[in-house]
Amino acid sequence: MEFDLVEIAPPDFDVDVTLAYATGANLTGLPVYRNAECFLRREAAEALTAAIALARPLGLRFRIFDALRPVEAQWKLWNHTPDPEFLADPRRGSPHSRGVAVDLTLLDGEGRALDMGTAFDAFTPLSHHARTDIPAQAQRNRLLLMGLMTAAGWDFYRNEWWHYQLFDARRFPLIADADLPRPMM
Repeated sequence: MEFDLVEIAPPDFDVDVTLAYATGANLTGLPVYRNAECFLRREAAEALTAAIALARPLGLRFRIFDALRPVEAQWKLWNHTPDPEFLADPRRGSPHSRGVAVDLTLLDGEGRALDMGTAFDAFTPLSHHARTDIPAQAQRNRLLLMGLMTAAGWDFYRNEWWHYQLFDARRFPLIADADLPRPMM
């Protein structure tokens, strides 16, 4: 099957790509991806372009922690931490494995990540949107991120401040590593 995938990388996308699952700095403690490739379906890449354009006049950029996640990677994450509050069961499929989700944060003009109250992939209720028991500045930063992303056409996942996906994500078929232009696994 042919998928209309776009590589998310500078200079075409003014983002910092720091794929957590290509390093050991993730919930498994080991690299999940052998190759740090960052792809999205064309529709999602266009929505990311819109978000980048909204953030730029504010002196902000995005750091991408994850984008398209092959089905095989979803199984690795699920087998390590089968927590449906934070990970999609791979039998149902994740929006990431459909190429229409992105995990990200905001960077200031100096390239520093804004305080969001928790780290990326902190599987705790403190990662949920609309938490009032995190510092006020972190609440503002989360709402700023949500405003930029939703204004650009993204839907949010209530349990993870970092996760955004296209609406009706399940209409897109799942993507395996063999379907990619360059393998990740």
